[in-house]
Amino acid sequence: MEQAESPASRRMKRGTSTTLALSMLLASLGTSIANIALPTLAEAFLAPFHHVQWVVIAYLAALTVSVVFVGRLGDIHGLRRMHLAGLALFAVSSLLCGLAPNLWLLVGARALQGVGAAFLMTLSMALMRETASEARIGRAMGMLGTVSALGTALGPSLGGVLVTAAGWRGIFLIQVPMAVFALLLAFASLPRDAGKARVRTASVLTMPSHDLQLNLLLNLLVAAVMMTTLVVGPFYLGFGLGLKEALVGLVMSIGPAISIASGVPSGRIVDAWGARRVLAIGLAMLATGSFLLSILPNTLGVAGYVLAIIVLTPGYQLFQAANNTVVLADVSQGQRGTVSGMLSLSRNIGLILGASAMSAVFAFAVGTGDFGQASRMAIAGGMRLTFLLAGGLMLVAFWIAVRHSTATASRQVDSG
Repeated sequence: MEQAESPASRRMKRGTSTTLALSMLLASLGTSIANIALPTLAEAFLAPFHHVQWVVIAYLAALTVSVVFVGRLGDIHGLRRMHLAGLALFAVSSLLCGLAPNLWLLVGARALQGVGAAFLMTLSMALMRETASEARIGRAMGMLGTVSALGTALGPSLGGVLVTAAGWRGIFLIQVPMAVFALLLAFASLPRDAGKARVRTASVLTMPSHDLQLNLLLNLLVAAVMMTTLVVGPFYLGFGLGLKEALVGLVMSIGPAISIASGVPSGRIVDAWGARRVLAIGLAMLATGSFLLSILPNTLGVAGYVLAIIVLTPGYQLFQAANNTVVLADVSQGQRGTVSGMLSLSRNIGLILGASAMSAVFAFAVGTGDFGQASRMAIAGGMRLTFLLAGGLMLVAFWIAVRHSTATASRQVDSG
């Protein structure tokens, strides 16, 4: 029978959860907030778009290449200590971004900010696993998923307001007090023994087990499909259905809104039903939603697109909460930072593949890269083929998950 928690212990746990949620919010906000300012930056620095876009690329590239390394640093030197260092780095680099006198110093500062974001994103997940009770791992991961979706969705709208009110520097300077507040909160609330330094054993290259490799592959495939909706969706809605830009933005905001609303409930479902079962359910919903995206929008228009997204997006949150729980539940304390980094890396690679490979599939199916010159029928055909392929990928992922779960259960019975 569990002992009742003291009020001080409950306050400490709330403070820890708030700190880690705010850290994840900062990392995801940094991913999306700068996009809206690219035209303003082009004017301010008299630079072409292919130069200005490095403000976004530098952040994402630095984050992607750093996640496993910073996770390993957390395992060696302590998750708490490295998380505090990451918050300090994020605050300083945000200030440097806001004060940058030219474009290339801004790009360099954004790369530094991306490294800071890698600390926040990776170590928040590892620390959440470290501090959450066994019965609440799922909802803890679900909360991080909700906050990540919130930051990504909030970025463009908050960025637009700040650029209008304070210029492009405002989108970076606003992150300084947020990061400082998170740093102070982390210093006060993160338990001193949370993720303390471990013995320097097990190299990154020799650590991944077969089980971990499969879960990382699933993470990559799902991220690729979700990025496909974000990249292909606007082109289909605009050129295929003929929607105005404002309406395209409104329809595209439905997915993030559902993601925000379904994150915590998904975590609760994981805790109640078991992570492996929910992981399979999430993949089944992702496959169903992808196939619906290949059919319904071409028959029901916007309503069909929205119905498919209503199926797809909760499936994504169920998968994320379950997959993160499965991966981190059985990882030793000395490897949680590294494995969290691997999760982030596989997700980021999936996002890149979704944005590149699946976009290429869409362009191939349409028959041209100039979508403005393509017929609505060609755009509809591109949408159909792209999401038939996405649905096929999710069916493969579902088969892998079910087969692996069955094999794992069989091994447990044999060993028992």
